[in-house]
Amino acid sequence: MNQITSDEEFRKALQDLNETQQRVIAAKFVEHVLSLSTDERVGRVVKVAADESASQDELAAALKSAKAAAIESHTRCGSEGDWTEQAGYFVARAAVAAVTPQAQAKKNPVWSAAMSSRMARTSMLIDDEQSAGKTHSENEWQYDTLSEYLQS
Repeated sequence: MNQITSDEEFRKALQDLNETQQRVIAAKFVEHVLSLSTDERVGRVVKVAADESASQDELAAALKSAKAAAIESHTRCGSEGDWTEQAGYFVARAAVAAVTPQAQAKKNPVWSAAMSSRMARTSMLIDDEQSAGKTHSENEWQYDTLSEYLQS
């Protein structure tokens, strides 16, 4: 496959992956923004999601843990809109998506993981004046990562 350069190509390539491949690439997306979360559970969820041989029990436990982390981080965001806490919430949501089975998902889980990862990065950039004009965005990083994954 050629280099992915748009969300349309990105989404199509994601849909062509099997469920395990989608979970593994979703884990890569979450891992890239993991430093924006302070919740250790999210890191453990990413490890399970990245494991191609993870059992259904391990995935179910990871999903439960990720959901708890998302709920708790959403609560910490508060009405003031703390962007750091908001980023942590989106990282937790991305982790939830990464381990959600397609049969239980309302939307494509890997797409949801990618979008939540982008939102996490955006939350951190909102107040960061030094990042204005950044040339390599999160979506471009995701395009590159998926392109490399498909070529390997």
